[in-house]
Amino acid sequence: MQTSWDKTLTMNIESNIRPSVITRTKAAGLDIVSLARPGLVEYYITACPARGKSQFSMFESVANFVKDVDATIVTQDVFGPCKYHRDGMFAMKAVNGSVNWPVAWVEGDGYVADALTGTQVYAISGTAVEPIVVDGRHVGAIYEDNDAKYCLLGDISSKNHKAPRFQQAYETFERMEAALLSAGMDFSHVVRTWLYATKILEWYGDLNKARDQFFRERGVFEGLVPASTGIGVFNPAKAAVVADVFAVKPKTENVQIEKIASPLQCAALDYKSSFSRAVEVRVPDHTTLLISGTASIQPGGKTAHTGNLAKQIDLTMQVVYAILESRGMGWGDVSRAAAYFKDIKEAPMLYKYYNENKISIPPIAIAHADICRDDLLFEIELDAIKHN
Repeated sequence: MQTSWDKTLTMNIESNIRPSVITRTKAAGLDIVSLARPGLVEYYITACPARGKSQFSMFESVANFVKDVDATIVTQDVFGPCKYHRDGMFAMKAVNGSVNWPVAWVEGDGYVADALTGTQVYAISGTAVEPIVVDGRHVGAIYEDNDAKYCLLGDISSKNHKAPRFQQAYETFERMEAALLSAGMDFSHVVRTWLYATKILEWYGDLNKARDQFFRERGVFEGLVPASTGIGVFNPAKAAVVADVFAVKPKTENVQIEKIASPLQCAALDYKSSFSRAVEVRVPDHTTLLISGTASIQPGGKTAHTGNLAKQIDLTMQVVYAILESRGMGWGDVSRAAAYFKDIKEAPMLYKYYNENKISIPPIAIAHADICRDDLLFEIELDAIKHN
């Protein structure tokens, strides 16, 4: 029996009117953006616990949707206390049969709410998804279209979680590279990273030094410096840092990948932080914009509006919108976002901003986290897609 999801997506795939179709749907605690393209469909899934139901019910909602559209989960992030990791993974296995993809668990230091806040999943249907297994663990997968090979990795960390934090950070980059090499790629193909660092404010300098050393040795500074988020959160393995990675290896000249400047901020490299403000990936039928973790930073690199969350949110959102607008995009093109609060009880301030500025709330996960500076109270990252 064909479901309504199946019918819509079949129509999208077979349509000769447009080379790609973007569909946005909200239902039963799910906020889904699907990109139907010739030969495959990509799903950006954001889910939160439904009112009156178990916090683990969101995993069942995701599993049911994925089964309905015959998709394969590639990576997943879960936002909330690590104490629920064991039961959460058990719940995922109960509704999926197995969990053959990486799950990064994100818990803010000093977490003040006693519940999971959400999960984000990237899934694919209509094409082969080849898993990447390192040391017996599923750490990601690769898939292809006519123009490029794509690799998504998640929950990557060092082997020795008792080693000095600098060493763990450097080894984490080495393990990213090893997984990429197994997929026929290398670090020059990385367009986006996420660095989830335990107690980031204690050692952010060393984390940057480890990244800088790796980038210098691999020639990253001579090519594309990836977009990135570096945020302070715990993980169940008690590693110093856990990483997610997105890499793209072009197969034709039809793929264009470039760093995108922030019109309202200086380059992060100007104050010795090695990431691009945003990276754009353009293929024949659509463009994806990957905006790094963005906070209330003045054009010269200093923190703006210290101690004032409302003003920090306002400036941050202006900065993000300016990047979107510079690429011919707007808030309606956002496919996934994650907002990080130093105090998660203040999260309603972001929804107030959306309402006051008449902006539709995007698919967004809310997390408690330390930002990379002690005087920053808020950070947001997002992806956006549009037709070419």
